[in-house]
Amino acid sequence: MSKKAPAAEKQRLVTRQLIGTKEITDHSLVTYDKSTLVFFIIKPSNISVLSAASLSARIYGLMTVLKGIGEIEMLCLNSRENFEDNKRFLRDRMEKEDNPVIRKLLQADMNFLDRIQVQMATAREFLIIVRMRDQKDNEVFPYLSRIEKTLNEQGFTVKRAGEDDIKRILAVYFEQNVTTEKFESFDGERWVIFED
Repeated sequence: MSKKAPAAEKQRLVTRQLIGTKEITDHSLVTYDKSTLVFFIIKPSNISVLSAASLSARIYGLMTVLKGIGEIEMLCLNSRENFEDNKRFLRDRMEKEDNPVIRKLLQADMNFLDRIQVQMATAREFLIIVRMRDQKDNEVFPYLSRIEKTLNEQGFTVKRAGEDDIKRILAVYFEQNVTTEKFESFDGERWVIFED
């Protein structure tokens, strides 16, 4: 077998196989390793306005949840644009630019991006992920409801992610795309016109 054979086989894989995603259901993400991922979206709190006692209570609540549920994973995503690549480009461009007027304009662009990024600094999305394996269908929803109840009892505002939420999470995670309003199940889906 030549070295080109694995590369050619990798090229034949579809995107879902490459990222390990077999199916997106109305409440979960099914992977090729036969596990099901369920996402809970946590509404963040502004901890800068909490008292020390309230902050300690939140930390203790999170610790209680983590100790009580072994299948929990955590994920934090930007839910707004990240301007680091743009700022890096502007810095490189400023270093190469000889014209002081152009350098000044590039600096103004950089300052503008900094201001926008500071305004969106709190635009984070926090997720609790439950990885389930070998769960019987009649046990899944009661188990997820218990987890959701536990999170609510510990003071977290939580929502179980639906199919559109999961598509948006994948788009943000894999391509940093936070501006698309409707995420497609298939590439080019928005361009298909039925009854035409």
